[in-house]
Amino acid sequence: MNWYVVYTKPKWEKKVAERLNEIGIKAYCPLITKERQWSDRKKKIQVPLFNSYIFVQVNEKDRNVIFEVTGAIRYLFWLGKPAIVKEKEIEAIQNWLDVPDTFEVMVDKWQKGDKIVLESGPFMAQSAIVQKVKHNHYVLVLESLGCILKVKIK
Repeated sequence: MNWYVVYTKPKWEKKVAERLNEIGIKAYCPLITKERQWSDRKKKIQVPLFNSYIFVQVNEKDRNVIFEVTGAIRYLFWLGKPAIVKEKEIEAIQNWLDVPDTFEVMVDKWQKGDKIVLESGPFMAQSAIVQKVKHNHYVLVLESLGCILKVKIK
């Protein structure tokens, strides 16, 4: 089964994912903890990593079932077809969210253009290309995820 990206009503991500899971459709809404300030207090709350988007794992023929849930608006499309997310990309997001805020990264003397495999942290086992070398950080391009990672040097 493929993972698809579903666009939801704003602020409905958690509700839609919860209701889809209740009716037997595997839905994933990645959450992060943020501290919010009100006039009288501070509170840590869980907010979606991607605003108005969740991931669902469903067969191609059953894709329309998600519209039975209030708040699910449409699928995200790429090149005229529903966008498919690979299982390893979902796992990479889950691994990244499971890692504590700080972690140790051992850094050798990398140079611009070096191709490396990360050995620790949330992107462990991901291949990357060193894009920039500065005195206090490296900028890495994670090819498989299509994102840029800044690694600070202690």
